[in-house]
Amino acid sequence: MARFLIRRILQGILVLWLVTVSIFLIFFIGPGPGSVARTLAGKAATPQVVAEVSHRLLLDRPIYVQYGHFLWLLLHGNLGYSFYHSQSVNSIIKAAFPITLSLVIGAAILWIIMGVLTGVLSAVRARSAMDRTFTVLALVFYSMPTFVLGLLLLLVFYYEFTIHGIHAFPGSGYTPFTTSPGLWFRGLVLPWLTLSLVQAAIYTRLTRGAMLDVMGEDYIRTARAKGMPERRVIFKHELRAALTPIVTQYGIDIGVLLGGVIITETVFGMPGLGFTAVQAIQQQDLPVVIGVVIVAAAAVVVANIIVDALYAVLDPRVRLH
Repeated sequence: MARFLIRRILQGILVLWLVTVSIFLIFFIGPGPGSVARTLAGKAATPQVVAEVSHRLLLDRPIYVQYGHFLWLLLHGNLGYSFYHSQSVNSIIKAAFPITLSLVIGAAILWIIMGVLTGVLSAVRARSAMDRTFTVLALVFYSMPTFVLGLLLLLVFYYEFTIHGIHAFPGSGYTPFTTSPGLWFRGLVLPWLTLSLVQAAIYTRLTRGAMLDVMGEDYIRTARAKGMPERRVIFKHELRAALTPIVTQYGIDIGVLLGGVIITETVFGMPGLGFTAVQAIQQQDLPVVIGVVIVAAAAVVVANIIVDALYAVLDPRVRLH
């Protein structure tokens, strides 16, 4: 088990290193030697600022020295400096990441519960009215664009409620948990529902398909023949055997969304990583873009390592590969 995890962690470190090489080639080599400082400083930067950027990043030195400096800063947790905002990229991401984390974790809990539960019920009662109902709902939410669902929820639960004197949910923005737990929760309910309803549709179909694949296995029939209670057969044997693809999808989804839930954050005016990345692209604030890309890549790698660890728990045979 320990050897398996160490191997996966080393592979994750290799992936992150390759990401840093790609970022360096795209942002530091791609623009050309004379325009890197100008690109990183922004169009509105003065010649003095451009010179300061060039000096800070050692852009007048050989490429291997520049990359070594770039990697050294990353290893020390320094994501760079935004000259557009006149502050470190670390502080910008530190302000945005808790918002994205709150949104993703809350929605992830909702969509895994809804998706797996409806998927199990659909598989157990295949071809029934319940199965068809969940299938239709899954297709509806899966095919609905996130921004449309978000705007519909705002129309009903914010606009319609507000004009009738019911102030249940704020329309946009984010309240930190430390400021007011109640406002924090109320402000995230609609974004959570928007994200979780779309994602849960995937898990409904995934769970149903995986459950149906294992229901005909010999060990399932043997468990029933021995008189094991049906609930235990479903949850201990069938669902556990079907969890591998679900865990795979779950880890990938969380890792990717931690890099920024762009549409949901934009619809609800939440200044998370996705919203920050969009603004940085519009403002051509490349140090912030680089910082968000690195954080997003790290989130995906960490999520995949956790998924590999869960594989080893769910199926001991995975440790041998």
